[in-house]
Amino acid sequence: MSKLDARLKETADRINAALEALLPKPQGPEARLIEAMRYAALDGGKRLRPFFTLEAGRIFDADETCLMRAAMAIECVHTYSLVHDDLPCMDDDDLRRGRPTLHRAFDEATALLAGDALLTFAFEVMAEPATHQDPQMRCKLIVGLARASGALGMVAGQAADMAGGDIGSDLIAVTRMNRLKTGALINFAVDAGALIGCASEAEKTALSRYAHDIGLAFQMVDDLLDAEGVVRDTGKAVGKDKARGKVNFVTVLGADATRDRIRMLAEQARRHLSIFGPRAQVLLDAIDFVVTRRH
Repeated sequence: MSKLDARLKETADRINAALEALLPKPQGPEARLIEAMRYAALDGGKRLRPFFTLEAGRIFDADETCLMRAAMAIECVHTYSLVHDDLPCMDDDDLRRGRPTLHRAFDEATALLAGDALLTFAFEVMAEPATHQDPQMRCKLIVGLARASGALGMVAGQAADMAGGDIGSDLIAVTRMNRLKTGALINFAVDAGALIGCASEAEKTALSRYAHDIGLAFQMVDDLLDAEGVVRDTGKAVGKDKARGKVNFVTVLGADATRDRIRMLAEQARRHLSIFGPRAQVLLDAIDFVVTRRH
């Protein structure tokens, strides 16, 4: 196991343990709903967004408790988005991370409500004094998360994705869709670490540009995996976009040109981190993980 793999595993294990302790326990009339929330939130996954929050904050020696709670809130929003994405009215998927999707394991209504509950729980976590002693900082984090996940962020990207063929072969539109759907929350994950770490404006800008490039590269790799991957590696269905007539980077650019752009984005992301020197080594190593992953 490489140092980065060990760091990613450590982050995932810590986030899993923290979420397990923080999420409500199944009891009373709400037990089934809470079981569904926990099924979705505790099913593993890369925990890449929390990883970015923690590692961005560590550049500035930010308080670890603050970073962890912000990271958990971000992961709850990400999990809710996956639950809703998988619903029959959206992508209608049966498999997520190698397990039945939430609406298959429970039922559609429970999955919808569990997603809603995870979204609102994220803001509860972010708003609590335990996240940061400064209420103004908590407000900044709440506003940032809301903007990244709302109608001008992730949800806007999801809506554009559902529009599918209306985008056609417009690369700018496809880029904007994915910048919102996938990139907005990744961007905020990095921004949150910089914010908690009291980074300078120049440092915030460098990290935000890094997050922009890594977020687009992440989605391009996802599109390649959908076109060329296998279920045993990805843990979810492949070939979905082509079957449903959806557009993505591969359908617009082709696989080879998509790989070229991934390499370009990776190089740009490395340059953005140069101002931090060895302090950003983990984020630098994460670039290779993102662009070479198979799941």
